[in-house]
Amino acid sequence: MAQLKIEKVLNNNVLIAEHPSYGEVVLIGKGIGFNRKHGDLIETGSAEKLFVLKNEKEQQNYIKLLPFIDNEFLEVIIASIELIKQRTNSMLNEHIHVALTDHLMFALTRASQGMEMKNPFLVETKALYRHEYEIAKEVVELIKENTGISFPIGEIGFIALHIHSAITNKNLSDVNQHSQLVSRLVAMVEEQLEIVIDKEGIDYMRLVRHLRFAIERVVKGEKVDEPEKISSLLKDEYPICYNLSWKLIKVMQQSLKLKVFDAEAVYLTMHLQRLQKKYK
Repeated sequence: MAQLKIEKVLNNNVLIAEHPSYGEVVLIGKGIGFNRKHGDLIETGSAEKLFVLKNEKEQQNYIKLLPFIDNEFLEVIIASIELIKQRTNSMLNEHIHVALTDHLMFALTRASQGMEMKNPFLVETKALYRHEYEIAKEVVELIKENTGISFPIGEIGFIALHIHSAITNKNLSDVNQHSQLVSRLVAMVEEQLEIVIDKEGIDYMRLVRHLRFAIERVVKGEKVDEPEKISSLLKDEYPICYNLSWKLIKVMQQSLKLKVFDAEAVYLTMHLQRLQKKYK
């Protein structure tokens, strides 16, 4: 078991130490910081949790958060991040320690006071990020078991977005923007085709996935091959769906401020036509 040198005691339960392999690490354990000071040695086994924040800025932000968090809450937040790591089995962007800790701290405070923050993009989030949504449900269960605090269902969506952001290394603001864009595009489809899509059904799931992957291709600048003959055929055969697909593409371009390749209109038209046929 490695012996670490204490750099800084943040409170009774959290300290920062120098690790021979990882550099500065955050150690967490009940009473671990009690009566300890800079320069003392401590064994890694004394800590319940140890994690590395390599990024200086993330470390500073995390340290700033800690004094405001109740110890019971901090323990359950750290356990939640551990659970996410296990379930995703991937290297999470370490910003999750700051972003999710900050989010859960306020969520716990809100829920304990009976306040609810509405999540207008819950349905889209559930369809877009199924795996992350399932993990977020487990996090909410874990929090309830440990604190007795029940989160409203909207919180599952918010936590899922944080998880997706950490897995994919995307900014949370981009993840939010894409969810909102999908929501807007679905509303346009319903309005223009004069249909109401069952949000729990497979058609909704397929449409949302199609739009999500189209957005991801646009962001990455990936071009899809355009079958030209099909393009003119679709324009003649399905003018409503063809025109709608171009309206959707214009909204995508405005929102993402990026070029959308023409071929996207072909695939989108075929998708919309299938949807319209089923609902009419």
